Amino acid sequence: MRIKRFIPAIYFITLATVIGCSVKKYIPEDEFLYKGADLKLQTEVEGIKGLDDIEEELNGLLRPEPNTKFLGMYVGLWAYFKGTKDKPGFINRFLNKKIGEEPVYFSQVAPSRTEELIINRLENRGFFYSTTSSEVTRKDIYAKVDYTATISEPYKLSEVVVDRDSLEVEKEIIELMKDTKLDSGSRFDLNILTFERNRIDSALKEKGYYNFNSDYLIFEADTNISDSARIFKLYLRLKNNVPSKGIIPYTVDTINVFPNYSIDENETKTDTVSLAGKNFIQNEKVFKPKLLNDYILIEKNERYNPTLSRLSSNRLSSIGNYKFVNLRYKELETSDSLGHLTANFYLSPMTKRSVRAELLAVSKSNNFAGPALNLVYRNRNLFKGGETLNLTGKVGYEFQIAGGENRKGLQSLELGLGADLIFPRVIFFVPIKEKFSYSVPKTKMGLSAEYLSRGGLYRLNSISAKYGYFWNANQFAYHEINPISLSVVNLSKTSPEFEQILDDNPFLRRSFEQNFIAGINYTFNYNKLNDRFRTHGYFLGVGLDFAGNTINLINKITGKNDGKFLGLEYAQYGKMDLDLRYHLNIDKKQTIATRLFAGFGFPFGNSQSLPYIKQYFSGGPNSVRAFRIRSIGPGTYRPENFDVNSFFDQSGDVRIEGNIEYRFPIVSLLKGALFMDAGNIWLMNENEALPGGKFTSDWWNQLAVGTGFGLRVDIEFFVIRFDLATPLRIPYLEEGERWGNSFDVGSKTWRKQNLIFNFAIGYPF
Repeated sequence: MRIKRFIPAIYFITLATVIGCSVKKYIPEDEFLYKGADLKLQTEVEGIKGLDDIEEELNGLLRPEPNTKFLGMYVGLWAYFKGTKDKPGFINRFLNKKIGEEPVYFSQVAPSRTEELIINRLENRGFFYSTTSSEVTRKDIYAKVDYTATISEPYKLSEVVVDRDSLEVEKEIIELMKDTKLDSGSRFDLNILTFERNRIDSALKEKGYYNFNSDYLIFEADTNISDSARIFKLYLRLKNNVPSKGIIPYTVDTINVFPNYSIDENETKTDTVSLAGKNFIQNEKVFKPKLLNDYILIEKNERYNPTLSRLSSNRLSSIGNYKFVNLRYKELETSDSLGHLTANFYLSPMTKRSVRAELLAVSKSNNFAGPALNLVYRNRNLFKGGETLNLTGKVGYEFQIAGGENRKGLQSLELGLGADLIFPRVIFFVPIKEKFSYSVPKTKMGLSAEYLSRGGLYRLNSISAKYGYFWNANQFAYHEINPISLSVVNLSKTSPEFEQILDDNPFLRRSFEQNFIAGINYTFNYNKLNDRFRTHGYFLGVGLDFAGNTINLINKITGKNDGKFLGLEYAQYGKMDLDLRYHLNIDKKQTIATRLFAGFGFPFGNSQSLPYIKQYFSGGPNSVRAFRIRSIGPGTYRPENFDVNSFFDQSGDVRIEGNIEYRFPIVSLLKGALFMDAGNIWLMNENEALPGGKFTSDWWNQLAVGTGFGLRVDIEFFVIRFDLATPLRIPYLEEGERWGNSFDVGSKTWRKQNLIFNFAIGYPF
């Protein structure tokens, strides 16, 4: 029995020996495998600031990188040698392509060159007269290098002097140097000098110096001002022979806007309208000049400003009507001390009208499948002010393709119509001059109607209307607020079977009966997930939704207390969602993605639970994937007849969920994933029809947990996802029995009950 405990260790040692020996035999006799380098820092003085950063920077100079190891073994190198031998076979070729690494030999290393780079980097940091040395160690087939760097006492700044002050640009530079980071007593640092040159360059451009360049500036250091101390004096001046156009400010004399620009456009035959110092040039009026003027921040006879130029282009692009927005400046001949520019905005519009049709085959994890058709008609620039009209239509039919012995042949028909009118400006009861510089807030008016017939059980009709605003505060932050959000839901033509479900669950009946929802909602997203070059990506989403309070106040003022408005029962609730996501991008192709979602709904006053269309559910392809859609909770509740009741009952007022997923490449466009999900939903109030469903302090002990793997066909702008998952923890089982899974893959019954297949478009988070 004792020997068995050492079997894994024996196996690992044997594997390491085999790989080590396999690698060794491929090394040429006149070569040594490079094992890397170590750097030791020595200092002549104590208390050097930023020494850790300097050491990290110097370590980055130790090139080349040696072959990587995994658990002490050269797995990548072994795969390379196996894959490049004669007749390597399919497996060896595959391993070489995926994890193979070419050998790094000591002959590729130049210790003397590395010493020069270390000295150069130390001098750039102010440590002049430092020294370095290196020592090479060879053993068996391996070689490594040990570097030693002795850091001298650094040179420190005594003062900064701007040489000359006769030109206007030099006076500007003197003023800008009041905010310099070059403080007396600071160490000489080439990085800070470069930063200062770029800072001054950017600031001068903001003041109108259109042709200025950071290369026109030069710092000169004088180290001969003291024989006893290592100090230096810094001089800043313009280089000799700087072109005159580079050191004069420019003003914008003319602003031309081409709202309907194309390469073939003949400018001589276009009409010009002058407004607020801008010339709007177009053959026919395709965009009203008065409205377009508000998007442009640069003004006539003002100095050139790159920030206002960039923001003007951003604002014009944010209208949503233009394919290309190009701002080009043209220099004018001048005889005075100022430069003069003409600003030309070339705006190339998108196609005004478009129609898109999507034919979908829908498959859900609750065994419903069927076709769906989506139609979208879009009209851009409807009233010649950048307005966009979207008309949408949807037809979907689903039927139950499996359901076991309780199968009822359920089917559903869904019809939908919607219209959105978007104005690229703020539309309010009184004129509002927006102050957003990054992009323009948009006003959205929406109206939609939906019809749902669920297989003879019931019919649900709904009408929704919204009025609100949305905008991007910057490239990461998005806001949306809807001061007016109205929904009317009508449950009609219920079957006796469904009426029995409602009779057994009064809370569910109330959630359907409160068919008027009037409130306000707000959404905020901060998204830094899309940059694949960012190691740490994150997303913050916040949603707030409040309904019924204004109507309740009106009823109190008027003396009504029947819970109705215009003859309709209205809902009262507050709802908050928090969505946190974090992506660790190991490299460009491997990611560990995590998500934490928490949603809380608080019914009060006229409501005992959230309206049905506002409730949460758990399970399915974008939730806990080891459970079918809407099949988890609330709490530890489990319906007796899963196939029928789960669709109606398994929703709640609270949802907490966490997910983690490791994403990795397989071949070409095919990627893989390993994931684990956990979550559940709960009710805020006790419901006798759903025992165990109330949210309590031991909610964490009622989480459903599942794991699985997936395949993704990722073609950058479109992802087809397949996930296969199995539960690890089932919350509705008795305590002590919730964890565990027999994993009897050979059993047809086990597979049917424990393997959940999910098909979806896009990543889950």
